Order: sequence, then C-alpha cells, then structure tokens
Amino acid sequence: MRRSLSTLATGLVVTAALLSAPMAGVGNAAVAGKGVTDAVGKRGITWKPCEEEPTVECGKLTVPIDWSKPDGPTVDLTLARRKATDPSARIGSLLTNPGGPGNSGVNDIFRPSGFSEDVQRRFDIVSYDPRGVARSGAVTCSASVYNKIPYEVMTSQADYDKWIAFNEELRADCRKLTGPLYDHIDSANVARDMDAIRAALGDDKLTSYGVSYGTLAQQMYAELFPKRVRAMVLDSNMDHSLDAKAFQVSEAAAVQDGFDEFVAWCERDTECVLHGRDVRALWKGLLEKADRGELYWPGVTDRPVSAHNLLWLGVVMNEGPDWPMEAKVLRALNGGPVPDDMPGPPGNGPVGGEFAEFPTAILCEDYNLELRNYKAYADVMRGANAVAPDMRYNPMPMGDMPRCQGHPVNNPQHELRYTGSAPLLVGASRHDPSTPYAWSANVARQLGSKATLLTFEGWGHGVYGRTECLTTAMDNYLISLKVPAKGTRCPAE
Repeated sequence: MRRSLSTLATGLVVTAALLSAPMAGVGNAAVAGKGVTDAVGKRGITWKPCEEEPTVECGKLTVPIDWSKPDGPTVDLTLARRKATDPSARIGSLLTNPGGPGNSGVNDIFRPSGFSEDVQRRFDIVSYDPRGVARSGAVTCSASVYNKIPYEVMTSQADYDKWIAFNEELRADCRKLTGPLYDHIDSANVARDMDAIRAALGDDKLTSYGVSYGTLAQQMYAELFPKRVRAMVLDSNMDHSLDAKAFQVSEAAAVQDGFDEFVAWCERDTECVLHGRDVRALWKGLLEKADRGELYWPGVTDRPVSAHNLLWLGVVMNEGPDWPMEAKVLRALNGGPVPDDMPGPPGNGPVGGEFAEFPTAILCEDYNLELRNYKAYADVMRGANAVAPDMRYNPMPMGDMPRCQGHPVNNPQHELRYTGSAPLLVGASRHDPSTPYAWSANVARQLGSKATLLTFEGWGHGVYGRTECLTTAMDNYLISLKVPAKGTRCPAE
C-alpha cells in the first residue's frame, strides 16, 4: 500500500478538476472469458500527445463496468505510454501499476522513468489510471458528506455505531456521484481491464511490473489469465490471504520494525540530529502530547496534530527511508529548530471545494475487514499494540478499517492459485513499513514453484532501482526471462 503523505492520513485525495475461467474467491461477478477481453482489446487505443506532458502519449480504452455484462454500461480507462527508445530492439509493452489504492499510473508516466535505460530501450512503458482512480471514473463523493467523518480511532461501541451510520451515508453519496462503477472497482476487475489493455496493445502475453497495492491486481491476473503471462515483477506485495486481525497485526509489526531501524541508525550515526538522545522517550512524549491535543506542527496553529496523524511519520519517513529528515522533524516537534525543508503536517483538515475522491473504497471491495462490534475492534487494536510498543499500530490500514465497516466485498481474501508455466518474480525489502516482508514471502509461497523471491536486505518500500543487484536481477528477468537463483539476496547499500 503506497500513497503520498498528504493523502495517506485520511485515505482521501481532494480534487476540484477531475471529477481462462471463473475461480472461486476472485470477485463475485462472472469472469470475462478470453473472447470478451480480446474483443474489447481489439477496439484499440488512439494515441496522441498528452496535454500535460507532450513527450508522453495518452489514450483511452473503453471497457465494461461489469465484465459479466460486456454489452452493458462502460467506463473509459485513461492510459499513458513512453515508447521504446530503440524500436529495432523492442520486445513489447511493459504495463505498470504504481499502487495506492488511488495512485495514478498516468501521472507516474509523466515523470521521468524509474526504469533502467535498457528496459526503456526494449519496452514501451505503459501505465493507466485503474478504474475508480483519477481520470478513469474516480470514486467521487461530496466534500460536505465526507467532512462528517469521525475520528479514525474508536474507543467505545458508540464510536463503532457512529462509523456504521457515517459509512452508510457516505456510500450512498459516493454511489450517487460515481454511478454504477462504484460497485465494480476491486482488483479482480482491474485484472480483467489489464487483459483488455494487453490485447489493445497488441501483445500476445502480458509483461507487467506492479508495486505495493498494484501487486494485488497482478496476483488476480495470474489467477484469472495464467496462460497469458509472459513476465510479471511483483514488487513489495499485498498479502490477500490475511483476515482483518492478521492484516493489522502484521502491519503494526512492520511499522515498529521500521521505527526500530530508525532508532538504531540514530544511535550509531552522528548525522542524526538526535544522536546521543533517547529517541524512544522523545517519541513517547510527543505521542502523549498529541493525545492531550497539545501538539502543533510548526507554523500551523489552527489545529493540533492528532496522535493518529503523528504516527504517519513512522510510515512515510521510513518508506524511503529518509531518516535524517525524520530526526529533524521530531526535533522540531520537540521545540528544536525547524528545518528549511520541513514537510507539511501529516493528515488534512476539512476538505475544501465541492468534491473529494475516495479510493479507500477499492480496498474495501478487496478486503473483508468487517468487525462485529467495538469489542472485536478492540481485540484487533490490542493485537497491534502488543507488537508495536512504540508505534502502537500502522495508521494506514488501521485508519482505513473503520471506513470499510459495512462495505460490500467483491474480491474477498483467499489463498492464491497460479497454474501458469511462466516464471514470476517477487521482490521485497527486509525492512518495509508498509508491505511487510512476510507478505511477499507468503505470496511467493502461495504462487508456487514458478515464483522466485528476491530479497533486499535493506530498508524502504519498493525495491526496483535501489541497488545494482536488484535492478540487474529484475531487468534480466523482464528482458530475457532469466530468473535469479532461488534464495537470491541483495545486500543493503
């Protein structure tokens, strides 16, 4: 799961301008057969220079909202591509997904490519805004309704009941503004879209790279279309086999591990501005001050920083990681000097404007995070607290879980089943605060003998491009289908 600092804390992206065969457990709608997706794909994509970035080509592909009803209502998916720099060496297209849920693949292509020159030479780099995101029918809600949102952390049955009532009102509002697409935005449907994109690009088989939440759609693709996989890099995986408690406890353990690594760095490295101080005690004091409503972000005096939002520092600052800045931010919050490049406060106040996007609905359709009552919620929170004595819990999934109460689940958790012959490459960092290493290891196990786990012995979220060892291994696989040896580990640098 990967989102920006400004959106992670609320699960919300504000917008003013943007408004094979069936398999058990993979979505509740009928799976599109090969004839359906091929037929949709053959409609083709008309490419033209993107208005926002003319060096990139943009296009649209029309797909069914409900893949079991191919002649029913449709949604236009927006795509972007950078063509292979050496047409004579071109292998095909590399379809990418930057995760989220809610991250825009089109915006990702607008930025300079993160792929190596060799990959850019061999592939058209293509991405898309998944259904329900940005230009592809964004889940849109009224800001006035969203602004009624309760505090993310529940402390009583009354809080639980308040969330249930709020969610009913929010879902009704979002459905009204978004239309029928609202109920078909899960990752199994995104996988069907991926196959239509593959066909429209003219590729017999799919070559793809996904990171974080983007790996879930890839996993669904591998299940639904196993014979259409050429190569698939799954970087920093979601684990779609975990129930609500296991999901939250494993996330809490990961964010605590990230904090532990930061503290250890601060103890050994004089670059840390808190070197020689008790970082855990300072952090505890800041959390207690936030609990009392007395902690303010430098320069922001109209609202205090909640303890829940403060926890976001332990996620975002460790995804890079950016330990030097994390130390400076903690020092500033404790009354020290404010760095010139101090980031803005985690979390948002009330949403301005008329509309807001709500990509968390995607998570709610992919994961059954339903809890019977506050007692069940408190049990999950205790489990998280037990493995995260400093961080308490991971605020990303714990903040999303209340929003999913009462939400229909189209693509519930299940063990993966891959029956294809193409090898798959699963990459992961040992110290990832957002998608725990154990998740990727478990995904590799579930995918079976065709999956190889590539381990980075370092830190951060997303491993492609971090070291030459990692990049070379992934590039060799994407280009030549050569997988690294089982058990390959790339050292931290």
